[in-house]
Amino acid sequence: MTSESVQPMSGPSRRAVVAAAGAAGLTVALTACGSDDKASDPSTEQGGGATNEGGGSSAGAGAGGAALAKTADIPEGSGKIFKDEKVVVSQPAAGDYKAFSTICTHQNCPMVDLKDDIISCACHGSQFSVLDGSVKKGPAVKPLEAKKVTVNGDSITLA
Repeated sequence: MTSESVQPMSGPSRRAVVAAAGAAGLTVALTACGSDDKASDPSTEQGGGATNEGGGSSAGAGAGGAALAKTADIPEGSGKIFKDEKVVVSQPAAGDYKAFSTICTHQNCPMVDLKDDIISCACHGSQFSVLDGSVKKGPAVKPLEAKKVTVNGDSITLA
């Protein structure tokens, strides 16, 4: 027999406390990021997004919105990410502008990786078309949320 003395544990180990704190923080973060309780909002329909008001009446053009870019800044067949506004603006066809949220519909991670017409989520690998917001690769199953932009002359404004 050895003469080692065993000290009784007086509480949870440091490792257990750190793990519990991390799990609690993760739970809070996922709860905050995972709630998507929008009730049948028509702006979330796939393919929506832009209003071109560059010729007729300019009623409501840019009302309350922030100017994002000039039309020449958005490449045809692709798009441009506006990180601060959490939006990507695309030009599927000449003169047709659409906008979508850059927040992944899988677990609400912000997306900033755009190559050609695909925006990718670094968190879990989901990929979306910036031309119509559709899912190109999961795990996401819902399309990107459409955002409204207006085009007045050569200015694109987030509505």
